[in-house]
Amino acid sequence: MNPRVISVQAMPGHQLLIKFSNGETGTYNCNPLLKFGVFCELQDENYFRKARAEHGTVVWPNDQDICPDTLYLDSVKS
Repeated sequence: MNPRVISVQAMPGHQLLIKFSNGETGTYNCNPLLKFGVFCELQDENYFRKARAEHGTVVWPNDQDICPDTLYLDSVKS
């Protein structure tokens, strides 16, 4: 199992700065998701900034979430 999200900060340009349970940090680009179904709402920067870490992943108020494995595997580690 890949590490899980322990904290997240929404950054400009629909980027997420994520800290993982193994101590690594990474940046995940949400732009490719913004035209698909439930993720369209994330185009609104004010709404996007409501991202929070919950249950090992990133979630938003209207039940959007991203698979924690995807967040880990596709983030650019810093």
